[in-house]
Amino acid sequence: MRRFGSRGCDIRSNMDFTTAIMTLNALLASLEPTEFNSSWIRTHGPRCYRFFQKNVRRAYGGIDWDRVTVALHRKFQRLWKPSRARTARKSYEDPGEIEAILKKHPGKLYVFISPRDKSDQRLADRIGISFVRLAQRGNLLARQQLCELIRFTVDRWIERHETIARWCGHEEELQSQLTACIRRYRYTGSFLTYVFRTLEYAGRGIMPARVYSLDPAMF
Repeated sequence: MRRFGSRGCDIRSNMDFTTAIMTLNALLASLEPTEFNSSWIRTHGPRCYRFFQKNVRRAYGGIDWDRVTVALHRKFQRLWKPSRARTARKSYEDPGEIEAILKKHPGKLYVFISPRDKSDQRLADRIGISFVRLAQRGNLLARQQLCELIRFTVDRWIERHETIARWCGHEEELQSQLTACIRRYRYTGSFLTYVFRTLEYAGRGIMPARVYSLDPAMF
């Protein structure tokens, strides 16, 4: 049986990412909170929190809570309620934050254009969510960069999925939907799947494009 210290974390001295996630899963199962966030982890699992604070970092600073929560059991993912900013965040442009993400994943932007396997798809999600969080902090350049990257993915969906193909020719409305997805994304999970489902549902009222020939009928 796993033993926990007085503050709820595994008492073993060594900890890696897998151990920290297993410990947090066990802690959530034991205490059964109705919801949790970074403050809850800091209070009930301080050693886990310190590990994440030191080893699970975003390229532009801060703990990468998306990487943590997506690794938890699915039933606990739904309980994650990150703290929201009390005041409206001002828009700004910081190319340094964009560069930090690109340097962390050099030569990997092809995953939005032509992912080779599921590993590339997961990487596209990780990079995408990094840009999402920056955009939600107010970095306009992050939103612009992500919209451009997502368009490569959406163009691929348009070629392969009939429901998404309805968006072909509706550039302005499509751009509006992508911007809204970046703004609204809150829950833990695949951001690209969230975009796909949003376009799928929102596109039901769009008439599919039809191709007509201008040549006269031969018969």
